[in-house]
Amino acid sequence: MSGLTPAGLRDAASGFARAAGAILLEGHGRTHAPEKKGRIDLVTEYDRRSEALLLRLIRERFPDHDIVAEESGAHAGDGGGRAGASRPRWYCDPLDGTTNYAHNYPFFAVSVGVEVEGEIVAGAVLDPVRDELFAAAAGAGATLDGRPIRVSAVAQLEDALLVTGFPYDVREHPERHLPLFQSFLLRAQGVRRDGSAALNLCYLAMGRFDGMWEGDLSPWDVAAGTLIVREAGGVVTGYAGEPLRLDGRRVVTANPALHPQLLEVVAAHPEAGAPGRASQTGPGRRR
Repeated sequence: MSGLTPAGLRDAASGFARAAGAILLEGHGRTHAPEKKGRIDLVTEYDRRSEALLLRLIRERFPDHDIVAEESGAHAGDGGGRAGASRPRWYCDPLDGTTNYAHNYPFFAVSVGVEVEGEIVAGAVLDPVRDELFAAAAGAGATLDGRPIRVSAVAQLEDALLVTGFPYDVREHPERHLPLFQSFLLRAQGVRRDGSAALNLCYLAMGRFDGMWEGDLSPWDVAAGTLIVREAGGVVTGYAGEPLRLDGRRVVTANPALHPQLLEVVAAHPEAGAPGRASQTGPGRRR
């Protein structure tokens, strides 16, 4: 079935992301009354509406596929003759950047990635405010609105614009996160922290950022974005330079020239790799 090729799955993910993004755009600019899932961890009605639509669309098109969604967790497909471990799995973040959205700060996204046989093969990330759609299929490159994109050619950390995010336990454990942030702040040309890992990865893939590091990320945060970075020529690993696992939580990514330099800085801060509360008890979330 053509829909099960990486390109077919990418196109399906793109369509699903656009549909969910229309819901987010409808609510953007309104006064929100978000609920607190934790001390500073928010959810809005638009997170839930966007996710409900994604679940319905995927179920209608691919009823035998598994789904892992941020708000509602895991959903098993109907089987379709396959064992659960071999079924394609969709990773959906219906609203990456909820805190931004709740404050009408225009930096948030829908992220949809597809895993087949343990590998992410397709993904799409939509910024509904700018109407920018980032997408990739394994072996077919990465695009922004259908045009090929590549990572930057910046070769020195002192010339690089970096991006990161803080997990929600930063207040309880600043010693795990702030020293590494300070080191990068003092060595790079600049550091940004704008609250959407999915969009940060896409910005890196097209050269708006040169490098990124972040801890306590969840699979739906990175499934689509890391594929987009790789297909744009970037390198993506864990904090120790190991191959990234979706459940690994810690990401270092950059163009090939910068990536070793980021790893060198991270290696000087072993406290940043210590397991945080989010890693022990459930999905990591970002401020």
